Amino acid sequence: MSAELELANHPTQAQEQETKTKPKTGAEVFIEALKDQDVDIIFGYPGGAVLPLYDALYRNPIKHILARHEQGAIHAAEGYARVTGRPGVVIATSGPGATNLVTGITDAMMDSLPLVVFTGQVATTVVGTDAFQEADIVGITQPITKHNYQIKDVQDVPRIIKEAFHIANTGRKGPVVVDFPKNIANAIFDSEAYVDEPINLPGYQPTLRPNYLQIKKAVELLKTAKKPIILAGAGVLAADAKQEFNEFIERHNFPVVNTLLGLGTIDNDHANFYGMAGMHGTYASNMGISEADVLLNIGARFDDRLTGNLSKFAPNATVIHIDVDPAEIGKNVPTDVPIVSDAKEALKALLKQDFDTADFSEWTTQLNDWRTQYPYWYEEDEQGILLPQQVLAAVNELTNGEAIVTTDVGQHQMFAAQYFSFKKDHHWVTSGGLGTMGFGFPAAIGAQFAFPDEQVIAVVGDAGFQMTLQELGLLQEFNLPVKVIMLNNACLGMVRQWQQSFYDERYSSSLMPVQPDFLKLAEAYDVKGFIIDDPATAKAQLQEALDYDGPVLVDCRVKQLELVTPMVAPGAGLAEMIGVEKE
Repeated sequence: MSAELELANHPTQAQEQETKTKPKTGAEVFIEALKDQDVDIIFGYPGGAVLPLYDALYRNPIKHILARHEQGAIHAAEGYARVTGRPGVVIATSGPGATNLVTGITDAMMDSLPLVVFTGQVATTVVGTDAFQEADIVGITQPITKHNYQIKDVQDVPRIIKEAFHIANTGRKGPVVVDFPKNIANAIFDSEAYVDEPINLPGYQPTLRPNYLQIKKAVELLKTAKKPIILAGAGVLAADAKQEFNEFIERHNFPVVNTLLGLGTIDNDHANFYGMAGMHGTYASNMGISEADVLLNIGARFDDRLTGNLSKFAPNATVIHIDVDPAEIGKNVPTDVPIVSDAKEALKALLKQDFDTADFSEWTTQLNDWRTQYPYWYEEDEQGILLPQQVLAAVNELTNGEAIVTTDVGQHQMFAAQYFSFKKDHHWVTSGGLGTMGFGFPAAIGAQFAFPDEQVIAVVGDAGFQMTLQELGLLQEFNLPVKVIMLNNACLGMVRQWQQSFYDERYSSSLMPVQPDFLKLAEAYDVKGFIIDDPATAKAQLQEALDYDGPVLVDCRVKQLELVTPMVAPGAGLAEMIGVEKE
């Protein structure tokens, strides 16, 4: 860096003094409001409408990460939010910058991730005139945000930002968009006229504590259950309730199953854990739900990938549903005992109830038998082709199940959920509800910025990786030690699997016979690259990759026609799984 540029990047004492005494702009108040919310990192991409915000950011620094695409910025913010439990913060300019965030906003809404997203907007004087790079981002995002704002008065900047963070990170967490017109960012803020008042949102009062009578009803059912099952979802993690959850489970010896996003609520090696339930869940977990007489759902929304055919879901169970969002209770599955509450508060209330349970040892024995007889399985390829299960089982063993793992959506996501044994909460970062390709790699970057000393592994497919691979520039720029484990089967794996299973092997636009040289791609970004294609040497090569002090891209050439099993086919119930046993 030249001496002139180095000097320009550091304001002089006189400049700093001038900044303190001159009137503040909306952009400068914006920075102060972020600091009041303890924001330590922002992911973003500048443009004309947000230049005032970036100029203020330059003079009042908060760490800013310049993604190579707005989608990379928002997925990185999602990864940060998932592992920290704090809101991820994003800035993008108006028009295409804002619309490039729509996928990530929707993803965060579906998976209840707290984000505060600042979008630039054209000046209020030309809003509605189809001005250059104008888009109605408030209208576009209204169905996919928890709430959104457009700032129309500079005096509202601190209040709106304070409210946005409060809304994003309370109740059922989610994304909030704040649309920031350029003239508001340049307007002068009247500090003397502003009064910092407490948040007052009469229409937003989430219920966080459970109704005592409903807790008593739940206890009465749990006391007499002969075949109880506890289903734990991401709501347990969002409430930071792993300790209370495990205490409750162990006190009463209840069996536990997880949703995809609930993995990490209990050590996967725990004796009471019977696996992930749903479309690609374990036989023990799905049969457990199917034969349970009492099902206690804590923090899961009964989505279709969990339930399968709703008419066949938990047919014998009395259902207790704890959720902070009342709209989720009874939406898909009829609920006998609804409990609107934050998961942590509900578990605290349950722990205060001193009760004994019926003897359900025969049920536990049955669950243990299912777990032993029908584990996840695969057979080594006769021709020596590397299998994705072999790769992920080896990575899990080498990391002792303690790494932060991120994924996109598809076969690699399901294999990761099946073959990683998560020991810690907030270490599993995946796109659940929206199923977003391109999510996993930038999410890993956000997680690594959040926890620089943790081992972060992005498990991706070759197709999804190519949607956001430009973020390799961030690994290069910051020497982030993210390890990208790419399961390269030269196809859209899950699409191809469905075409094989349900469309008579008509592989319509799902095969990718022409691929880039990923090793050269890694080299172009100064990232260490590996090719792994031999099961005999895979584990040693993976160890070398994981031990490398810096970023790594591992191109694992895996079997193209491998299937994720077991599987609940479309229209089937959880008890009607296919691929449970070796043929």
